[in-house]
Amino acid sequence: MLCGIGLLPWLSRTDPARTVLKARAADRDPSPELLESLRSQLGLDAGPLRLLGRWLAGLTHGDAGTSWISGTAVAPSVAAALGVSLLLMGGALVVAAATAGAVCGRTLWLGPRRRAARRGAGAGSGGALLAALPEFLLASVLAAVVGVRLGWLPAVGWYGPRWMVLPSLALGLPAGALLGRVLDDALPGAFAEPWARAAAARGLPARRIARQALRRAVPGVLPNIGLFVVGLTGGAVAVEQVFDIPGLGRLSLQAAIAQDLPMLQACALALILLAAAAGGLARLAARLLLGPALRDGALPSLDRSTAPSARAIPLLYGALLLTVVVLGALRDPLVVDTAARLTAPSWAHPFGTDALGRDLLARVGHGALSTLALAVAVSAAALVAGVLLGLVPRLSGGLAETVNAVPPVLAGLLVAGAAGRGPYTPALAVAAVAWAPLATHTSALLRQQRAATHLAATRALGASRRHLLRRHVLPAVLPPVVRHALLRLPSMALALAALGFLGLGAQPPSPEWGRLLAENHPYAERAPWAVLAPAAALALLGLLAVTASGGVRWPRRRMRIDDRPGALIESLRKAGEESDSAQQGRRKRNRRKGGVCD
Repeated sequence: MLCGIGLLPWLSRTDPARTVLKARAADRDPSPELLESLRSQLGLDAGPLRLLGRWLAGLTHGDAGTSWISGTAVAPSVAAALGVSLLLMGGALVVAAATAGAVCGRTLWLGPRRRAARRGAGAGSGGALLAALPEFLLASVLAAVVGVRLGWLPAVGWYGPRWMVLPSLALGLPAGALLGRVLDDALPGAFAEPWARAAAARGLPARRIARQALRRAVPGVLPNIGLFVVGLTGGAVAVEQVFDIPGLGRLSLQAAIAQDLPMLQACALALILLAAAAGGLARLAARLLLGPALRDGALPSLDRSTAPSARAIPLLYGALLLTVVVLGALRDPLVVDTAARLTAPSWAHPFGTDALGRDLLARVGHGALSTLALAVAVSAAALVAGVLLGLVPRLSGGLAETVNAVPPVLAGLLVAGAAGRGPYTPALAVAAVAWAPLATHTSALLRQQRAATHLAATRALGASRRHLLRRHVLPAVLPPVVRHALLRLPSMALALAALGFLGLGAQPPSPEWGRLLAENHPYAERAPWAVLAPAAALALLGLLAVTASGGVRWPRRRMRIDDRPGALIESLRKAGEESDSAQQGRRKRNRRKGGVCD
C-alpha cells in the first residue's frame, strides 16, 4: 500500500502536467514544450523507482511534498485537516456508543433473566432502519431541518463545539446502529455460557451479569471498532461536504477531483498510520478484557446452541421491495415532462417526479437492478474473501488493517484518481476494501474459538486439524460472520450510493440510487419526496437484510393458546380431570365385564 501510494503519480493514467497547468494558468496554451517543462518541474520525468525513493526520503524528514495546485507544503494542511477529522470522529464515537447501547439494551435486559433467546430474528428492526440511512442524506436532513428551519444548532461551518453536534449525529447514528447489531448478535452466546447461568441461579444482580456478558462479547467486535475509527475519520467525505467541514475526507475529495496527487498521497498515508494505531489498540484492549483465559485456552465457546428463530417478516419486506422494483420497471425512467417538474406523489406518479419531470417510481425501479446487483455481488465476494483470509490471521491481520485505512469513499477517490471516473469505479473501489471488516471479525472469532476448552479436549483425543476446522471451528465462526455480511449488505449499497452522490460513479441519466440522491439533493427542502423515495428503498433493503439474518420461513398456521395468567395450569388441570374420569369409566366397564383393570 505504501509503495502504491508513493507511485500514484506514475500510475495515474491522466496527465498531471495538464491538470496543474489548468489550475495555475487556465488561459495558457498547453504546448508540448510547456507540458514537458512542468513534468520536469514536478519530477514526473523520473522513473518509478526514483519517484518512490524521492517521496520516501522526504517522509523521513517530515516532508510529504508540495501541492501541485497551490504550491504550498502538504504536511501542514493534512495535519490541520486530520485534527479536525479526529475531533469529529470523537464526537461521532460518543453518539455511536450511545446508539449501540440502545440497540443492545433489550438483549442486555432479557439476558440476565435467561430470556435472550426470545428476541427473535426481527428484533432490532429500528436499528436496521437507522443503519440503512445514508449518512449524506441524514446530514442533509439535519442541516435543513434542525439547523436552518428550526435554528437550534449551526448548520454549516466549523467554529466551535456547537458546530460538532449535527455532523456527529449524522456520522454516529448509522455507525452505532450497525455496531450495535453486530454486538447484539454475540450477546446471547455470552448469556448462554455456564458462568452466566450459574450467576443467575445464585441470584447475582442482573446489572452485574449484563456488564460481565458485555465484557465477554465486546472482544469479538473490538477489531471492528478499530475499523470504525478509521471509517469515521476518512469516510466522512459526504458529511464534511454537506456541513462544509475542513476535514481530511473533504481535503481528499478536493485533491482527487483536482488531481493534486501529493495531497492525496499524504491523506492516504495519514489514514494508514491511524489504522495501524487503532488496530494495535483494539488488539491490546481485547487481550486485557479476556485476560489469561485467551492464552491458556480456557474460554467457553460463544457459539449459540440454537440459531435465531426464523421469521416470516423478511418475506413482507422482500415483497414490498419487489413490488416497487416491478412497478417501476414497467415505466420509462427517461421520459422528460417539463410541465410536471417536482410534482408531488399522485396516482399518475406514486413517488412524484424529479426536477426534469421524470417519474421517480420508474427511476427507483430501474436503478434497483444495477444497485442491488452490484451490492449483492460485492457482498458475496467480500464474504468469501473475508472468511478465507480471516482463517489465516497471521497473513490477513496487517493486510486488513492497511486496506481498511482506505474507506470505500476514499478508495473510490484513489481509483478515480488513477483510472478516471466510470460506471464500474464504485464497484471496484468497494470490492477492494469491503472484505476487511469480515476478515477481522472472522479472525477475532477464530482466535477465541481456538482458546475454547472443548476444542482443547477434542484435540487431546487425537482429532486432526481438518476435523477441528470442519466440525468445530467453521460451525462456530461462519454463522455470525454470515449474519455480519448480511448486515453489511445495505452498507455496500450505501457506499456505492455515496460514490454516486459524490459524482464518482454512474453518470446521468443513469437511475442508480446514489445518482438519484445526488440529483435530487438540491431540491430536498422544496420536494422532499424526490430524496425520500431512493432513501426509503435503501432503508427497506436494510430491514430485509437484518430480518433475514436469522432465517426465513413461510408463515404457517399455529394453534392458538390462551396466554392469560394461570390459563396453562387451568388447561392442564382440566385435562388431568378428564383423563381421571376416563380411567374410572374404563375400570367400571371392566368390573361389569369381570375383567382385570389395568
